[in-house]
Amino acid sequence: MTASGTEGQSTTEPAVAGLAPPAPGRDAYPIGFPVVALVASAGGVGAIAEVLGSLPPGLPAAVIVALHQDPHRASHLVHVLGRATQLPIDLAVDNARMRPGRVLVVPPAYHLLITSEARIGLVATGSLPPARPSADLLLATLAVTCGARALAVVLTGMGHDGQTGVRAIDHCGGTIIAQDAATSAFPSMPAAAVTTGLVSQTLSLGAIAPAIVGHVSALVR
Repeated sequence: MTASGTEGQSTTEPAVAGLAPPAPGRDAYPIGFPVVALVASAGGVGAIAEVLGSLPPGLPAAVIVALHQDPHRASHLVHVLGRATQLPIDLAVDNARMRPGRVLVVPPAYHLLITSEARIGLVATGSLPPARPSADLLLATLAVTCGARALAVVLTGMGHDGQTGVRAIDHCGGTIIAQDAATSAFPSMPAAAVTTGLVSQTLSLGAIAPAIVGHVSALVR
């Protein structure tokens, strides 16, 4: 993983508040288990279903799913994904606690934030952009609460949502995986992540779940 730095920053310029990584040998991040964020947009239902379908029951990580959705339409995403996965899966509700081995799906018309108590907060999106739910907001809060235990997975989609969040994940010591262009129905979103230079692995869709399992297993050894 390429280290995120303060390129171009004056030696007298203060570091960004709340994003400085902990000192070597000390883990200052409050959430003590791995959290995997699957973020996607156009073409994402099938991609997320394939990844979740290849994750084993009892995965020692919490999983958050954020897919851009129309805020004015009812979502059947939990039902669709539930047919694909062996992991327990629920629609996220405000103040719910994340737990290893469970999947939470961000509902339409809300952004999801992760708090220091391993809980989630839902924020109404309103009628204006950013993309809904925002991958950037999710990943930034994941970064500052999980540090090196954060794994961001950027799947198929249009636009560049997630690019800023990827920078936050890397800055706090986490890891990023992106889907490759060949297997992405819409490659813009993972490509935007790759252009940061901070993506650890760019993988075909079928290789992503095994990579998640391997990465999480290494974290909990």
